Amino acid sequence: MSSNAPRHTALDALHRSLGATMTDFAGWDMPLRYGSERDEHVAVRTRAGLFDLSHMGEITVTGPQAAALLNHALVGNIATVGVGRARYTMICQEDGGILDDLIVYRLAEHEYMVVANASNAQVVLDALTERAAGFDAVVRDDRDAYALIAVQGPESPGILKAVTDADLDGLKYYAGLPGTVAGVPALIARTGYTGEDGFELFVAPADAEKVWQALTDAGTPAGLVPCGLSCRDTLRLEAGMPLYGHELTTSLTPFDAGLGRVVKFEKDGDFVGRPALEQAAARAEQNPPRVLVGLIAEGRRVPRAGYQVVAGGEVIGEITSGAPSPTLGKPIAMAYVDAAHAAPGTAGVGVDIRGSHEPYEVVALPFYKRQK
Repeated sequence: MSSNAPRHTALDALHRSLGATMTDFAGWDMPLRYGSERDEHVAVRTRAGLFDLSHMGEITVTGPQAAALLNHALVGNIATVGVGRARYTMICQEDGGILDDLIVYRLAEHEYMVVANASNAQVVLDALTERAAGFDAVVRDDRDAYALIAVQGPESPGILKAVTDADLDGLKYYAGLPGTVAGVPALIARTGYTGEDGFELFVAPADAEKVWQALTDAGTPAGLVPCGLSCRDTLRLEAGMPLYGHELTTSLTPFDAGLGRVVKFEKDGDFVGRPALEQAAARAEQNPPRVLVGLIAEGRRVPRAGYQVVAGGEVIGEITSGAPSPTLGKPIAMAYVDAAHAAPGTAGVGVDIRGSHEPYEVVALPFYKRQK
């Protein structure tokens, strides 16, 4: 088997038995859709959807100085994360460029799990390993130790309650607790990438099919359907959530991406990229960088990443993600645009779609926010 053959998740045979359209994603063979991506999207917004996210990269950091290492390696203040809680953060280069956005779970006093994007898992693992020098901490590649299954949507708490003994009502957003799901051990996290309430379940790969099947059986009466990566993308776009390689890249600092809030200068000790990020923060205050905004089409043509945003005959920005929005019923996009054109309702903004300037409305992100 050649080294560039795609990897398969523990649920690969199950996806194929369900008739999934498979696609290569970050070196993994993943389900793109099972039937209609629009139907899958609507199911997550109104009922529930089941996702295989086993391509994500889990890295465990343990030891007396695990918190100190993560505070040095990442831009967030990881030492203040309580046991059983999670935090969204980033890992940056020395020049402040974003290597990846991450979720860090504190599993125990001296044990953390860092979850990286599939496309960056090796980069993040290498960076953490290198940055661990001099710390009494161990960085372990746990990508093969977990399958990751997500159940997302308004019906997801009721569905998961049917197959777990865990206290889901007491589980806050961005928290994780150990429990059993369908009789097997799992880390149950209340996180997600859809804009809906939902859970991500880290289980042993050997248990993945059992958990998937139990959730399917419990969820089918509530309208749960299996969902692929295609609707995951339109769901996160409506929710205004950034995707690495689109809204986040090594050529942008967190301040350029409008996510400067994740950088914690006040934490103890130095951290990788600090001098460059302090400069980026000062630069952003004096001369605002391009701003990430939402764009809603007045017509039907769908904008794609890389298309130019225009106003008054000038290029004022670039599309980072675009797709038809099933919830809004119109094409939508996220784009970085000049600060002068970033205010919601700014007139005269368009997108250059193959030479034709299509009119777009500038709106604040997110496009969609669930009712609590």
